[in-house]
Amino acid sequence: MRLIFDKSVEGRKGLKISDSDVSVQANLPKKYQRDNPPNLPQVSELDVVRHYSNLSAMNFSVDANFYPLGSCTMKYNPKFTEMIANMAGFTDLHPLLPQLLGGGMLAQGSLEVIYKTERLLSEITGMSSFTTHPLAGAHGELTGVMIIAAYHKHAGNRRKYIIVPDSSHGTNPASAAIAGYEVIVVSTGKDGCMDIDEFKNRLNDQVAGVMLTCPNTLGIFNPRIKEIADLAHRSGALMYYDGANLNAIIGKARPGDLGFDIVHLNLHKSFAAPHGGGGPGSGPVGVKEGLVKFLPIPRIAKRNDGTFALDYNYPDSIGYIASFYGNFSVILKAYAYMVYLGKSGLIDVSEKAVLNANYLRSSLKKYFDIPYDRICMHEFVISVSKQKQKGISALDIAKYLIDNKIHPPTVYFPLIVKEAMMIEPAETESKETLDDFIRVMKDAAELSSKSPEILRCAPVSTPVGRLDEVKAAKDLNLRWHKR
Repeated sequence: MRLIFDKSVEGRKGLKISDSDVSVQANLPKKYQRDNPPNLPQVSELDVVRHYSNLSAMNFSVDANFYPLGSCTMKYNPKFTEMIANMAGFTDLHPLLPQLLGGGMLAQGSLEVIYKTERLLSEITGMSSFTTHPLAGAHGELTGVMIIAAYHKHAGNRRKYIIVPDSSHGTNPASAAIAGYEVIVVSTGKDGCMDIDEFKNRLNDQVAGVMLTCPNTLGIFNPRIKEIADLAHRSGALMYYDGANLNAIIGKARPGDLGFDIVHLNLHKSFAAPHGGGGPGSGPVGVKEGLVKFLPIPRIAKRNDGTFALDYNYPDSIGYIASFYGNFSVILKAYAYMVYLGKSGLIDVSEKAVLNANYLRSSLKKYFDIPYDRICMHEFVISVSKQKQKGISALDIAKYLIDNKIHPPTVYFPLIVKEAMMIEPAETESKETLDDFIRVMKDAAELSSKSPEILRCAPVSTPVGRLDEVKAAKDLNLRWHKR
C-alpha cells in the first residue's frame, strides 16, 4: 500500500498541526475514505492510565488468583525471566541477522541461548538433540509425527496407523490425522492406564507410532510404560511422548530412559513461560540419535572455534516447520528458568507439584467421586456424578468457583470420566491457597444438596452473569456491552 501525506486533514479542536506534524493517510479508494476526521477525545495521561489499568483488572490471571487448570500447568511466571527477555541485547536483534553474511557474529548470544536450551532439554528428557522451532505444543506434536513419517519413509516402511489411548489429549489424534495417519484408539483399564492387553491386540506391523502422555491425563504414571515401549519397538513402531505433563517428573524420570524415541515439551507450561492470554507458546521437539537427521532446519551448530552458526546441511530433514528459530522470547525465559533453578531446583518443582496434587486429591475425595483414586502425579480428575444426581453439573460448580475468585479447572475432560473436573494446582501454590480451594469445593458439594439454585445461578459476580454457552458459540459477538 502506498502512503501519501495529506495536509488537508484538520486537527481536532484545540490542537494545532504544523507542517512537520502532519497525518498520514492511506491512498485508498474514495469510497473507503472518511469525509471527516474521527472525533477522538482529548484525554490526559491519567485518564489513559486508568483506562488500561481497569482493563487489565478485568483479566483473570495466575498473578492475581488461583488457576488450577488441569492439563495446562498454569503456574506462576517469575518476573526475572521477563526482565531478561526484555534486555536490549535480545530485543534489538532482527531475526534475519544470523542469516546475513557476517551477521551471525552479531547474534552469537542469542544463538548460544538456543543451543544451550537444546542441550539442557536433551539432558532433562534423555534425548540426543532438540529443535526449538515448533510454536506450540500441538505444533510440536505435528512436527514429531512428521518425523515418524520421515523415519518410516526413509526405511522403506509403508505404515498407516498411530495408536493413542482414549484418555489422550485431543491434539494427539488430530496431529496424527493431519500428518496423514489413521488413528487406533485403545481404551483405559481399571487402573487408569492404557489397557495393555487391548494394546497388544491392536499393535501390528502397520503401526507407525504410539503417542502417549506420561503421566496421563488422569494424573497416573503407567508402571508398565517400559513394557509398552518394548512391545512397540519389536513391532517396528516409534514411541512418541506428549510432554504436556512433564512438570510431574522433571528430574525424576527421563522419557528417553522409559523407551520414548520422540518428545515434545511445552516451555510455556513446565518451564514457566506465560501462555494462554499471555502467550506465545513453544513446543520444542527432541529425538533419539537415529532420528536427528530428520529434525527441521536450520539447526544451531557449535563450531570448532566455539562460535555458533546456522546449519542447513541435513538432506533428510523434514524441512521448515516455522519461520526462523521458534518463539525466541519463550525459549529465552525457559533457559533462564532452568539455569536459575538448576538440577536440585527442577527436582523440587516436580516434588512439590506432586505433593500439592495429592493433598488436594486426598482432601476432596470426601466430597466428590474420584474414579481412579490412587496416588497421582501432578493432577487428578474428580467426578461430579454424585452431585449430578441432584441436578448439579460440573459446569455449575465451575461457575461457582468464578464467584469465589478461583479459575475453574478443566471440565468434561478426559471424556472417559463423566462430569469430569481435572485439577492441577502446580508447585507454586501455598498450602493456604490449597486450603481455601478445598473449602470452596466443600461448600459447593454441600450447596448441591441444600441450596442448588445458588450453583445453578452462578456466576453472579460477573457483569453478564451466566452465559448461554450454546448461543455464545453459535452467535459469537466479541463486542463489549456495558449493562
